[in-house]
Amino acid sequence: MPMFRYKALSAAGEVLDGRMEAGSAEEVAARLQDQGHLPIEARRADEGGGEGLGRLFRRQAFGPAQVLQFTQQLATLLGAGQPLDRALGLLLELPEAAAGRRLVERVREAVRGGAPLSTALEQQHGVFPRLYVNLVRAGEAGGNVQEALARLADYLERNARLRSRVANALIYPAILVAMVFVSVAFLLAVVVPQFQVLFESLDAELPWYSALVMESSLFLRRWWWAIGLLLAGGLAWLAWWLGRPGPRRALDERLLGLRLLGDLVAKLDTARLARTLGTLVRNGVPLLTALGLARPVLSNRVLAEALEAAAEEVKTGSGLGHALARRKRFPRLAVQMIQVGEETGELDTMLLKVADTFEQETGNALERLLAALVPAITLVMVLLVAVVIVSVLLPIYDLTNAIG
Repeated sequence: MPMFRYKALSAAGEVLDGRMEAGSAEEVAARLQDQGHLPIEARRADEGGGEGLGRLFRRQAFGPAQVLQFTQQLATLLGAGQPLDRALGLLLELPEAAAGRRLVERVREAVRGGAPLSTALEQQHGVFPRLYVNLVRAGEAGGNVQEALARLADYLERNARLRSRVANALIYPAILVAMVFVSVAFLLAVVVPQFQVLFESLDAELPWYSALVMESSLFLRRWWWAIGLLLAGGLAWLAWWLGRPGPRRALDERLLGLRLLGDLVAKLDTARLARTLGTLVRNGVPLLTALGLARPVLSNRVLAEALEAAAEEVKTGSGLGHALARRKRFPRLAVQMIQVGEETGELDTMLLKVADTFEQETGNALERLLAALVPAITLVMVLLVAVVIVSVLLPIYDLTNAIG
């Protein structure tokens, strides 16, 4: 059975840090509860530090993953009946990096000075986003910070899972594309010159395709530095160009117009928007405020403009579903589900269902895209390598036949 490392809170309020052999993290938590302890964290010992606060704080004071861990553990401690000051004090003992401890210490000192938790978090120079702070503030207004933190942790975890799923789907194709360039560059820079010397020594007349490969090899060896500078400059210019509002919006408009990719982008942004709005509304944040807070989660500027226009229409008394339908930018299914939620008075529940639906559809679409993209890139790599090899071997075959 695997070994797990755990952190728990004893009945006396002490932080326990130990190891336990168990079949799963859930079994560790159950055993700790049977012993009268409150489990805070359980992870496999062979993960080399795992996803715990200690390891994460060593990497960065408070990145997105660290904020998620902080939120989960603070919600757990508050749910166990610990006062906020005591819970922050216990979390202060978990980070191993000084920067992480200082940040938690600043939050605790602000709370001790009489500031609400939302204000203390807001004072941390943007570490906790506006959406996060407003959700906590809504929880404070409703008298249930623990529930707000628990929902916030669920929101952050689902968003992180969605981002990870998208990133993981793109990693393998990116590696294949890099392999294509590396393989062709290696052949042209190292392998082809060896045969070029042979052909020149024999004064062989090469076919046009072989001559083209030889010239490409010579160009790469002579001007590799210029090619590198050109690529770096092109990437820098592209980043600058896309940073301008006009070109970026034009690109986003073009993406939405693509048959397959546009549908994927719209569903991905719709899932993020619905998850954010649903979480905000469920925690008591007014819809208009929630729309303003949710706008930055949209990566596509055309969709963001459509949401902003819909928000202006909502201010005049229009329903959100009707306002989004008039923009004709978001998927029809999502708009219809939102309209049903407004009609039944369960907008928050329906928004979260929209998020679940489109996260699943996005995942399925990414898997289908990956299933088609990987063989296509592999085929391109094989064809390019084959062209180079055949261009070198065919003249050798012709020379051998001529000599024979």
